[in-house]
Amino acid sequence: MREIRYGILSTAQIVPRFVEGIKKSKAGKAVAIASRTLDKAEKMAEALAIPKAYGSYEELCQDHEIEIVYVATYNKGHYEAAKMALSHHKHVLVEKPFTLSIVQAEELFALAEQNGCFLMEAQKSVFLPISLQVKKNIKDNKIGAIRWLQSVTTYPNVEHISWFHSLDAGGGALHGSGSYPIQYMQFLLDQSIEEYNGSVTRKKGLTDDQVNVGLRFQNQVLATIFISVKIDIPSVMTIYGEKGRIEIPYFWKGQHATIYYEDGSQEKLVGEFDSEFVFEVEHVNECLQKQLLESPVMTKKMTLDTVRLVDQLYTTWLTEDEK
Repeated sequence: MREIRYGILSTAQIVPRFVEGIKKSKAGKAVAIASRTLDKAEKMAEALAIPKAYGSYEELCQDHEIEIVYVATYNKGHYEAAKMALSHHKHVLVEKPFTLSIVQAEELFALAEQNGCFLMEAQKSVFLPISLQVKKNIKDNKIGAIRWLQSVTTYPNVEHISWFHSLDAGGGALHGSGSYPIQYMQFLLDQSIEEYNGSVTRKKGLTDDQVNVGLRFQNQVLATIFISVKIDIPSVMTIYGEKGRIEIPYFWKGQHATIYYEDGSQEKLVGEFDSEFVFEVEHVNECLQKQLLESPVMTKKMTLDTVRLVDQLYTTWLTEDEK
């Protein structure tokens, strides 16, 4: 099995957990990490046992040993960092949200195609064992035809994210957590979103702190997504069918789910793991070993559809500021 060598752009909080996923994968190896200051890169390289550290993103992208670059910068930085890596003919895995605008997203995919590079949005949730089990139970008609999905995500402590309240930086509740349920629902249903609308609470000039998004999928399936940083209630994805429902607590990192049948019985699903990122890393490694330029799971279409939806909702909300 050919070794897949990763370069890590950023020393963000998510990086240690992602590097753990690389180390637990069969073929992945983290060979370099970069930050805007060499000192920060060297400290994290030492802590994570990564051989090389760079004081600029471009230096890392110029490293011939690196095959794929993982972009974990702050939200606004995703586009420029991914573009730089693709321009150096590196394969790229970009943390969600992929970009802040549909124009940027389309440009990155066009550049990837032009340079023969693999490009994927990082979406660990769809590769988790529990997610695969839930999807199989839906396909096996365990709860009958799906009629409604409901996602609740609350994250009451965001003050450690210095740029969360900045519109320019790509902060906000929908940018922060919207990709997870929007894409997870598409993955479970194997359906595209045909209609959507959104309501928001925010102060003029600041980012959103609560959002409620309504979706309509193909085959008349409806969905509701609620995201808040103002309250602390259980985060759960619920899939309602004609013969029961499935509940997945903290679905983006979940290890358990429960099927509730119409006769009152229950069935527990378990998909435990040591690293929540290893399954995504294994998928990327397999794609590169097969010389694929697009993931068959986290597709270009799914990413573009999601970026377009989020971009248009923010555009609508910001336009309201001008009235």
